[in-house]
Amino acid sequence: MVEWTDSERAIINSIFSNLDYEEIGRKSLCRCLIVYPWTQRYFGGFGNLYNAETILCNPLIAAHGTKILHGLDRALKNMDDIKNTYAELSLLHSDKLHVDPDNFRLLADCLTVVIAAKMGAAFTVETQVAWQKFLSVVVSALGRQYH
Repeated sequence: MVEWTDSERAIINSIFSNLDYEEIGRKSLCRCLIVYPWTQRYFGGFGNLYNAETILCNPLIAAHGTKILHGLDRALKNMDDIKNTYAELSLLHSDKLHVDPDNFRLLADCLTVVIAAKMGAAFTVETQVAWQKFLSVVVSALGRQYH
């Protein structure tokens, strides 16, 4: 079980309270698919992902990015039990979708870049420490079924 300080909880809650799910979700998933093109293989049913422009304009990608961010709400609401909160989702991604667990880390990195760019100077070292810790726990929980 991960221990969270009051400060870390406040920082994570603050990030989520100011989050534009549609914008940040779309930008994060698009960035992941463009920067790491091998991740596109899991989105074959999402239509043409031939280049950056088609990815950026794809409404299915945008919607899935939003869905991913709303999925992080579950971790936010269950910070003391993220691993069990994501047990079913981990099983889905490992057994049914066969997603390489390293892709969760890649998406988390892209999400961090997008949020840092949006927050600007407000994305302090302390903010990054708390945010990276939060995402590390989420990524670990999503990869749980692979071990």
